Amino acid sequence: MIGLACFFAVWEVASRTDLVPGYYLRPPSAVLPRVVTLLGETGFQRALVATVLATLIALGIAIAVAVPAGLVLGSVPPVRHAVMTLVEFLRPIPSVALIPLAVVTIGTGPDTKIVLAVFGALWPILFNTMYALDEIDPLHTETARAFGTGGFGVLRRVALPSAAPFVFTGVRLSFAIALAVVVSTELFSGGTVGIGQFVLEASAGGLNMDDVLAGTVIAGLVGLGANFGLEWLHRRLFAWSLPRGGER
Repeated sequence: MIGLACFFAVWEVASRTDLVPGYYLRPPSAVLPRVVTLLGETGFQRALVATVLATLIALGIAIAVAVPAGLVLGSVPPVRHAVMTLVEFLRPIPSVALIPLAVVTIGTGPDTKIVLAVFGALWPILFNTMYALDEIDPLHTETARAFGTGGFGVLRRVALPSAAPFVFTGVRLSFAIALAVVVSTELFSGGTVGIGQFVLEASAGGLNMDDVLAGTVIAGLVGLGANFGLEWLHRRLFAWSLPRGGER
């Protein structure tokens, strides 16, 4: 929070002293009141709900796909060796670079931003799940097998509980990625309701920079709030996996 306050202070000084043209970079003293006003407007509330809902849907789909895939890749070496080249090829592709292709093939509706957000959010969860299985102590799995636990039982009783904190960290990272992709798709495609479309319309002609920056700040606050909430939930659910200092 201190860092955030310093950022706004630097922003205010840069705008007030014309270090950056104040006409384009409106100071926080003008933008933050507009943030409060926007949150009370029905039209912007719909845009905010549309963006957050699309992000949550994309995150849920990414979890449903990436966790089972990560478990398979992490526990079945032949499958991992067979598909890792494809995975490493697809992972560096920015979701935003696929917007033109997605618009042509899917259209400009909500499906486009959800599909692209799923693609972007998939990788942190997949790799965190896969590498979490690599960190499991072999003694744990051998002990489970010694007590007669089958392959599926080892996966359910040993692998999943051990990997869960890492998977949740991947989920926290993926929420920010999904949110950024959703807003970017709304901004560049302009065909679906959301914060990105609001910013796009407000930026037309450069006359409503207060609205542009207020929408941007609200998107950042959504990501910040989600990160705080997921960190709190992580501490509550997986306190046993944190160092002693993380429990306080």
